[in-house]
Amino acid sequence: MRVLLSVATSLDGYIDDASAQRLLLSNAADFDRVDQIRAESDAILIGAQTLRSDNPRLLVNSAERRAARVSAGKPEYPVKVTVTDSGDLDPHLRFWHTGGERLVYTSDAGAAKLADRLNGLAEVISLGERLTLTALVDDLDKRGIHRLMVEGGTGMHTGFLAADLVDEIRLAIAPILVGDPAAPRFVGPAEFPGGTGRRMHLAGVEQLGDVAVLNYLVSPDPDHRN
Repeated sequence: MRVLLSVATSLDGYIDDASAQRLLLSNAADFDRVDQIRAESDAILIGAQTLRSDNPRLLVNSAERRAARVSAGKPEYPVKVTVTDSGDLDPHLRFWHTGGERLVYTSDAGAAKLADRLNGLAEVISLGERLTLTALVDDLDKRGIHRLMVEGGTGMHTGFLAADLVDEIRLAIAPILVGDPAAPRFVGPAEFPGGTGRRMHLAGVEQLGDVAVLNYLVSPDPDHRN
C-alpha cells in the first residue's frame, strides 16, 4: 500500500488556529488539487478529533472526477476511514451520511461503544485491546486499498510518520502566520525513524496562487521497516 499525507500549514507550521471556526489555509486552486488526490485514492483517512472538530464530508467534489472513477471500475467515492480509541463518535456527523463505504478502526473497548451507535452507518473494526496504525494499514491492504490518503489531524500525521508508514507527503504552505501555542501543528513530538539524519527527497514544488505545494518522497528507514 502507498500512504500519502496531505496537509496545509501556515508558514510557522500550524494546521489551524485556536478559534472555534476552522482556519482556511488553502485557496480555491489548492482545494481543487486536494480533490484530485482524493479522486486518485482508494481510501481517505482522518482521525476522530478532526472528525469531531471539522465535521467534514470528506468527498470527491468534482462530478467529472467521480464519473472517471466509475468509468475505471472503481466506486464513485473512495472509502472513508476514521480512527478512534475511545469510541466517542457522534452518529449525526456528516461523515456518516455522505459518500460511499465507511470504516471505523478502534479498540475492543471502542467497538463495544460503537456497535449500536453506528449500526447501518459504518463498519466498525476492532484491532484488539490496543489499536496500532500498523495493524490498521495491514487490514486496509487486505481489503484491496492500494492508495491511502491521510488528511489529519496532528495525531494521525504524527502517528503515521513515527510508525514509518508514509511514502509521500504533499505539504501546502499558506502565506500566513498563526503563532498561537494553543493551535494544532502538522506533527507533534515523537521519535521519528532516522531522526534528524534522515532527509526526504523533494520531488516537486508547485505554485498555486499564493500557496506553495511541496511534494516529498519518504524512503523507508532500513533500520525500522522491512
